[in-house]
Amino acid sequence: MPNILKTASLLFILPFIANLAFTHDRIGGFNSGLDRTISFPDTKDYLTISSDLHTHSVFSDGHVWPNIRVAEAEKDSIDVLAITEHLEYQPHTNFIPNEDRNAAYSEAKKASEGTDLIVIAGSEITREMPPGHMNAVFIEDANKLFNMNKDRLPEAKELIDERAKDMNLSKEEMVVIEKYALGNLWPAVEALLEAKKQGAFVFWNHPMWGSQAPDGVARLSDMHIDFISKDLMHGIEIVNTDTYSEEAFQIALDNNLALIGTSDVHNLIEWDYNAHKNEHRPVTLIFAKRRTEKSIREALFNRRTVVVYKDKLMGRDNDLMPLLESILSAKSDGYRKGTRILKVEITNNSSSDMTLKNLSQVNFVDGDDFIVVPKKGNVNLNVKTLEKLKNLNLQFEVLNALTAPKQNPVIEFEIRI
Repeated sequence: MPNILKTASLLFILPFIANLAFTHDRIGGFNSGLDRTISFPDTKDYLTISSDLHTHSVFSDGHVWPNIRVAEAEKDSIDVLAITEHLEYQPHTNFIPNEDRNAAYSEAKKASEGTDLIVIAGSEITREMPPGHMNAVFIEDANKLFNMNKDRLPEAKELIDERAKDMNLSKEEMVVIEKYALGNLWPAVEALLEAKKQGAFVFWNHPMWGSQAPDGVARLSDMHIDFISKDLMHGIEIVNTDTYSEEAFQIALDNNLALIGTSDVHNLIEWDYNAHKNEHRPVTLIFAKRRTEKSIREALFNRRTVVVYKDKLMGRDNDLMPLLESILSAKSDGYRKGTRILKVEITNNSSSDMTLKNLSQVNFVDGDDFIVVPKKGNVNLNVKTLEKLKNLNLQFEVLNALTAPKQNPVIEFEIRI
């Protein structure tokens, strides 16, 4: 009973959204003139696939139709998109009385026809802590991942009615709350077992979120540990919207979970991610052998991911270093005439600025040891080698990359002169 009261209490502070008009057709591109393209090069061994595996539409508590999510993903050059609606929380029921939990995926899939975007099926299994909210992607049928046994309504209705009495909630709002409470009565493990049966990849959403962790610290519960041991949980969000969790990063490393970063967008991407500054949403880069759903799923299950968040790159060493080596390159046009000052150009082949700290034995004529290589751009360095060399080794700490909490990788360039 106390858990149901907690559930009902939370529901009363959630917003309820007014009616909207929609279509599943594709729409024209945005006319903002902004370039928020998310672009990272392939590595030596894998294709680099950008993905957003946690988004919402009006089919749960989002504010746009699924075709908008598709158009946004196209504008951002996202490769893989999942619209992951809350299975149990459906605040627009009065306006969109569609009981098929696969509807958002179907609409997005239609809207993506004729594009290169890969739309995959997913859902958000929504519970109080523990376990909190969990996303299942690459599912076959979302309708099998939730259960609302109306015969159990009396278990929750008395407490729900008591709380709702002072809230002046409408009949429609009460329906939303009752369905959510009923959905929460079905054990999360049952939903995850069904997801496993469907071959789904499952990750824990926003473990640092204040509603799940009031102190902002992600911690594994005994339930999460049990899920991991039973192969029911495979990843964890270390980034969600505008939040990053060092604790979640360490949990992933300690428990062999995939590192995941998502937008969890509910409004327009253009609104939520500072479009006027050309900032892009958080994404998960997936290192796949081929650009197919099967190959991308395999890569996720083998934990080959890097998270991109506000120009920061976070991943395990064996995933992040090959990416950095594809992003950054250096070359020399030789010495300036009559000097022992070497001209070196460092190029950045990605959509994130790269911030470097010089660890080499040489210094630069025109700057200090801190260098920012702009996205899709380069910087020219004048290196004081003191004597003319045939080869030069440059080492830089990559300050906007992490292989573990507070641990920056080092990249080396062997330059032939």
